[in-house]
Amino acid sequence: MPIPEDVTGDEIDKDVRQELQSLPKTLAEDVARNLVMVARLIDEDPEGAYAYSKVALRLASRVAAVREAAGFAAYANQKYGEALAEFRAARRMTGNIDLWPVMADCERGLGRPEKALDMAGAPEVHKLDKAGQVEMRLVAAGARRDMGQLDAAIVTLQSPELASNSVQPWTARLRYAYADALLAAGRESEAREWFAKAVESDKDGSTDASDRLAELDGVEFVDALDETVDDEDKNEAGLGEDDGDGSSSEPSTADAADAADAEDAEDAEEGTEHGAGDRG
Repeated sequence: MPIPEDVTGDEIDKDVRQELQSLPKTLAEDVARNLVMVARLIDEDPEGAYAYSKVALRLASRVAAVREAAGFAAYANQKYGEALAEFRAARRMTGNIDLWPVMADCERGLGRPEKALDMAGAPEVHKLDKAGQVEMRLVAAGARRDMGQLDAAIVTLQSPELASNSVQPWTARLRYAYADALLAAGRESEAREWFAKAVESDKDGSTDASDRLAELDGVEFVDALDETVDDEDKNEAGLGEDDGDGSSSEPSTADAADAADAEDAEDAEEGTEHGAGDRG
């Protein structure tokens, strides 16, 4: 597959680069460039990332970082059986426990929430760092919801990390998952409160908490440049003419914010379209 000339392979993490030193220099460079493309495309073009991961896997299947990258690319494409097989392979190579939560989430994607819950209670969880434990909690709550156990999902998410006022990388997603579970349980006022808290902590837009909050508050957003939207619709959305005193009726940003091996092979054939991760 073609790789842009500006991709040199030097962009990869130093730990991955060290793993690739076991390969001949030219081969290591080719693998590194493909891994860079996986990382570059996985959010915007998961299918493209998957294709590059397959190239890297063909070139260096005995490198743990390659198996891990292939796992995440498959996961992004909802190929959960394949992803699980790759994650297991990477874990066998390194003994690293960090992949435990996403492996459990693959079990959810394969329609096996009970297995995900078993993994959430395994000794391996205690070896995870704080971020990994929060991720495992999110997966466990999602598994409870898969099984129709909404109240149990809500209780699973209640934790010191959720109650903390400190904003960590996982805070927005944890608050969002809690708000979503509350809303599913019909506790709308509490859900609104937690969606608002999620908005406060979501500095990089990793969730759509602001949209969910606006939806609860009955706020509709209309594209002012969309010619198919008539004037009446724009006026209802606050995008019409000014109020006669030179001020626009469009809500301010502040107002909107306030309103707002055999087993592996078998698994690789069982991938489903179920959601995973922070699917709630």
